[in-house]
Amino acid sequence: MNSFGRIFRVHIFGESHGECVGITIDGCPAGLPLTADDLLPDLERRKGGKQKGATPRQEEDYPIFKSGIFENKTTGFPITILFENKNTRSEDYNKQRSFPRPGHADWVAHQKFGGHEDYRGGGHFSARLTTGIVAAGAIAKKLMASVNITAQVTAIAGETDLEKGLQKGIDAKDSVGGIVECVVDGLPVGLGEPYFDSVESVLSHILFAIPAVRGVEFGTGFAAATMFGSQHNDAIENAEGKTRTNHAGGVVGGITNGNQLVFRLAVKPTSSTPKEQNSLNWETGATQNFSIKGRHDLCVALRAPVIVEAVTALVLADMMLLEQRIPRIIN
Repeated sequence: MNSFGRIFRVHIFGESHGECVGITIDGCPAGLPLTADDLLPDLERRKGGKQKGATPRQEEDYPIFKSGIFENKTTGFPITILFENKNTRSEDYNKQRSFPRPGHADWVAHQKFGGHEDYRGGGHFSARLTTGIVAAGAIAKKLMASVNITAQVTAIAGETDLEKGLQKGIDAKDSVGGIVECVVDGLPVGLGEPYFDSVESVLSHILFAIPAVRGVEFGTGFAAATMFGSQHNDAIENAEGKTRTNHAGGVVGGITNGNQLVFRLAVKPTSSTPKEQNSLNWETGATQNFSIKGRHDLCVALRAPVIVEAVTALVLADMMLLEQRIPRIIN
């Protein structure tokens, strides 16, 4: 449900317009030097209001450690981190409560939880909850000093020129989607447990938990369906397992092969669009035109790279702990 991982395990909580959002991290080795400063660079990358096409909502996002840290080092016990919600405008959601917003979880949440859900800003379904995930990811990255994880937006609205893609959305007065690519260097051979805990399986599980992700592909991905086997196969060049090509994206048989781990995500257009839509008014029972007000991202893909890096780090740190490649006590 709201927990993920086996040894390095995280549990998220909170709502977009509630008092706070946060995360509890269990299984982090003891002795890791850790302060708020270690988390702030990635938290800053996740913020809104920092770039063209992002929501103007800005939160301080300063991590408040409530447990698991003593004398600026991890204790080996659960780490709980809170982030206060201060810059909320809940009245924007009161005004449009009559319409379960298309593309959002409003309608299904209402059915599943009987109307008891906090609907403001999407409540528990909001990407606001990725704040804690990014914080946990920064800790996981610190545990894997030899591993480098880099994600970036490679296309917006079908355009590799990102400015051109954003402009398409601005001109249409609508939201747009994008593609995010992630590359991981420095992984050892042997991570992953077939069948159901293969690297792709576990990564895909958590990647699809990121709001707005609609597709994931590894290596050549869907293009592999158009290739011959002799084209797609990655010839091994040396005893270390280096391959001439990397159509597999660094994973064979569900196990890392020592080459770059490469995958891409398709991120849908932001569901909250200023474009007028026609949908159900559940107070009248009829459909009618309406538009969504408030502060929203033109392209949510722009804020996704650091979240993708974080969830990738969570999975890989967990797998490395399982393989005993990260010690339980950091000296």
